Amino acid sequence: MKKRVTRFLTTYFLFVILFALQKPLFMGYYHKLYASATLSDWLLVLWHGLPLDCALAGYLTAIPGFLLVASAWTTSPTLTHIRKFYFGFIAALMSLLFTIDLGLYGFWGFRLDATPLFYFFSSPKDAVASVSGWFVALGVVVFLAYAALLYALFYQVAIKPKAIKIPFRRLNVSLVLLLLTAALFIPIRGGFSTSTMNLSKVYFSQNQGLNHAAINPAFSFMYSLLHQNNFDKQYRFMKPEKADSLFAEMLDKPVASTDSVPQLLNTRRPNIVLVVLESFSTHLMTTFGGQPNVAINMDRFAKEGILFDHFYGNSFRTDRGLVSIISGYPAQPSTSIMKYSEKTDHLPSIPRTLKEEGYATSYYYGGDADFTNMRSYLISAGIEHIVSDKDFPRAERTEKWGAADEFLFRRVLKDVEAYKDEKPFLKIVQTSSSHEPYDVPFHRLDNKVLNAFAYADSCLGDFVRRYEKLPVWKNTLFILVPDHQGAYPNPIPDPLSGQTIPLILLGGAVKEPQVISTYASQIDIAATLLYQLGIPHTEFTFSKNLLNPSSPHFAYFARPGYFGIVTPENQWVYDLDAHKVWVDEGPEKGANAERGKAFLQKLYDDLAKR
Repeated sequence: MKKRVTRFLTTYFLFVILFALQKPLFMGYYHKLYASATLSDWLLVLWHGLPLDCALAGYLTAIPGFLLVASAWTTSPTLTHIRKFYFGFIAALMSLLFTIDLGLYGFWGFRLDATPLFYFFSSPKDAVASVSGWFVALGVVVFLAYAALLYALFYQVAIKPKAIKIPFRRLNVSLVLLLLTAALFIPIRGGFSTSTMNLSKVYFSQNQGLNHAAINPAFSFMYSLLHQNNFDKQYRFMKPEKADSLFAEMLDKPVASTDSVPQLLNTRRPNIVLVVLESFSTHLMTTFGGQPNVAINMDRFAKEGILFDHFYGNSFRTDRGLVSIISGYPAQPSTSIMKYSEKTDHLPSIPRTLKEEGYATSYYYGGDADFTNMRSYLISAGIEHIVSDKDFPRAERTEKWGAADEFLFRRVLKDVEAYKDEKPFLKIVQTSSSHEPYDVPFHRLDNKVLNAFAYADSCLGDFVRRYEKLPVWKNTLFILVPDHQGAYPNPIPDPLSGQTIPLILLGGAVKEPQVISTYASQIDIAATLLYQLGIPHTEFTFSKNLLNPSSPHFAYFARPGYFGIVTPENQWVYDLDAHKVWVDEGPEKGANAERGKAFLQKLYDDLAKR
């Protein structure tokens, strides 16, 4: 009995120790982020991370526990084969999750969850397009080396055949081992309290980086995977009746009078060119006090057109930002609605609404339109014509994502020049050159990232200058908006400045330049645009006409692990993993707390019903 119990306990604590050691490895890899961390901080990360380590060790020790029970009844070599397969699989899985987490954290700023699976399985090529070949190769080497090390440890502790005879009192031994295996339920659940184990158990610091270091990425991945689809059970902050009441106060209100809403356009049916700029942010524009000499053309457009200077991106990736822009549908912190085609089929959309009003609709992208289920979403959204990577000559597909922005805009301009239909058109143009790995056919700035943005900006500027010479310019509305804020500066520890993006309306259809300082986010583009066109927008439940003085005005955003509601009176961000307020600023602190929680709760109610 003693040998079996020893092997059981040794296996469990080996898992715990291995998970604990991953934390200093993570902090060492990202040493620049933890340069100011003290020895005490490192020890606190280890201590507060133990609950998740112990919980996951409990899950992983259960099967070895049952195998030890079986060993009390048979000496069959089959048990050894099963152990080899099991621990080989666990070694590979632990190594894979740790390596992926280590590589992705620098790009995304949160520990591993189920998100990469969606991106990888929708298009493996595009999923790795953000990183260079040597980075992928290095990751493979790290994965293989770490997996081999783990398996060697597992072999010595839990696989290597040892002289353990069938015990005389096998029933007693089996019962003891079964009790020990059943006892794993305690660390798995996190004790005997009413709350079960979750990520909030490790949060202990106001320094979010330390909290992230304490998270076990394998547990985070497993937890996210198991809680992907139970939308009606996620984020239950209050009774439904209270959420309904608070949410009703946040919806778009009927216009008090037509005179109360300014008309920005000089025509009701302009041609519309919606340019979705990859990863652009206010930090790249001198208009907002950002980097000089980068977004030269965007700075110029901010003066020549209508600038919304308190505007926020809804999330952190293209698939989430695109749905927010096109469908006026808020991004979700735990998933992406674009992965559920059966749900996106029922979303409202700007293209479909304009198509019903006689518009011709098209979409242009230099990359793979099938990435993240984008094509199915665009078609259900009412896009009639999609131009993507395979529609460009191979010579123009010079970037890892496909065709560079200069070729993308050249194709759009060619189609506009050839357009002879009397119907107005909506053209959605999605750029990609300012995405990782930032390899662009252009060199003006030494900083590789800023240079890529400068290139994308120059392509946009050249496109608009050429478009201005066309007869259709006088009846065209350009909408310039990023898909999300990203890439520069990186990282941004402040979640508020990490979401600020520009929104600019430009073109001959715009009456006059002006600055509008209403707080809003991407979901408000739909209602605002459609009202300017004289088209009802009641389908867009979450979208608000940001020019309507009768409506409440706020910016909403969500990333994995947190969400925020921002108004002039209160800038409020809630950490969903730690279950506590992260940011609460402004003259009316806490004013957005209940409304923000109601908004997210109602969003997930809606998501469950779609």
